[in-house]
Amino acid sequence: MQHSTAAGSSAVNDLASLWRRARSFIAEALTDNEEDFTRGPIGRSLGLLAIPMMLEMAMESIFAVVDIAFVAQLGTDAVAAVGITEALVTVLYAVAIGLGMGITAMVSRRIGAGDVEGAAQVTGQSIWVGILLSVGIGIFGVVFARDLLAMMGASDSVIEQGSGFTAVLLGGAFSIVYLFTLNAAFRGAGDATVALRSLWIANSINIVLDPCLIFGLGPFPELGVTGAAVATTIGRGVGVAYQLWYLLNGRGRIMFAARHLRFVPALAWRMIRISLGGIGQFLIATSSWIVMMRIVAIFGSPAIAAYTIALRMMEFVFLPAWGLGNAAATLVGQNLGAGQADRAEASTWQAAKYNTIFMTAAGVLMLLFAPVVTGWFTDEAEVLRIGTSCLRILGIGFPLYAIGMVLVQAMNGAGDTETPATLNLVCFWLVQIPLGFFLATKMPFEATGVFFAEVLAECLLTVLSIIVFRRGGWKIHEA
Repeated sequence: MQHSTAAGSSAVNDLASLWRRARSFIAEALTDNEEDFTRGPIGRSLGLLAIPMMLEMAMESIFAVVDIAFVAQLGTDAVAAVGITEALVTVLYAVAIGLGMGITAMVSRRIGAGDVEGAAQVTGQSIWVGILLSVGIGIFGVVFARDLLAMMGASDSVIEQGSGFTAVLLGGAFSIVYLFTLNAAFRGAGDATVALRSLWIANSINIVLDPCLIFGLGPFPELGVTGAAVATTIGRGVGVAYQLWYLLNGRGRIMFAARHLRFVPALAWRMIRISLGGIGQFLIATSSWIVMMRIVAIFGSPAIAAYTIALRMMEFVFLPAWGLGNAAATLVGQNLGAGQADRAEASTWQAAKYNTIFMTAAGVLMLLFAPVVTGWFTDEAEVLRIGTSCLRILGIGFPLYAIGMVLVQAMNGAGDTETPATLNLVCFWLVQIPLGFFLATKMPFEATGVFFAEVLAECLLTVLSIIVFRRGGWKIHEA
């Protein structure tokens, strides 16, 4: 009896000790540190980067979930307006994220090689490129907001209700561009906690302002759907202001100074050249989502609203998982810069293993609780039926998606952005779109056919990514 009691006490003590170590490690990951990610245990390096990066991506997904939760109270047309606009804004995300890939690859490679000055110069060029993108996209979005919604198949009522949302969100393009590109520089340097804090600030402001500006609470004007865009843009804008304050004060690993704002055409062009593959791969992927949304629109506003809700919840799962891929990208870039290609590859496979565990658990939850999740956003029977079906179908492929998104990010981290772009072209344009149209319009699946096509295309992307990654061409790519 005494032996049993002692064993039980020992188990409790071991569990308590494990919990203390875990809390200590998480606390370390969420504070600025001087860890050298090219040395020591890979699991430790991956954890220190992945925890803040996964939380950062979760923060980004909260923007979408919070907006749709409040806007859903305005009706199906309001949700459809947000959904269609978000499909359009994914093109902007594609440009910002693609540019961020080039920035992460170049900054991480230089930090790994000990070239802090070079990393700061790359960051300076990203600011100039961001200005050009923001101005061009912002003007276009404000002028053609109504035309863009009409092009996407929105009804007159959706255009009337949603054009202000579209104009504000695209007009405030700078907040999206810089939030992604500057965070890409911080991640590449290993300052993942800075990126996380900027999203915390942005989300906190958005959560407070959303209901105030949508419903006109207190002294705030009642702006309806447009209020969600105003709140989001203000929140992101303040997040960008924090990034710039941190950067211009010379904090962190980048050691930025005013001299690094000098425009260097050759370096800026090199960044753009590397980023083109990243921009291309996301433009291919996101433009295919726009086409898929256009196919779904054939079946009316309930189908659009259901698909919008499902995609928002997918973002809530995918973006944290993408954060683990970002951690792999940073480790790949820094270790290649330090001349340690084998460590870069080992880091990628370990990240893929962790991501598979996370995504499998998320997929099981999605299958079990799809009706409950959809019911959070709507009580309309048709929207609930289609949304539940979409979540369950897409959730089936989660475990396989997990591997592909890490391998693709690892190649991007090495500066090999062209290979994933080619894979996206094959899987999303040559397979997903034709298959989705066929299953939705020529077979009795209707909108559900779109969901099946997306699962098959993502699974194919993973299989092809494994084959290409094992060949190892990314190891000799320059950044």
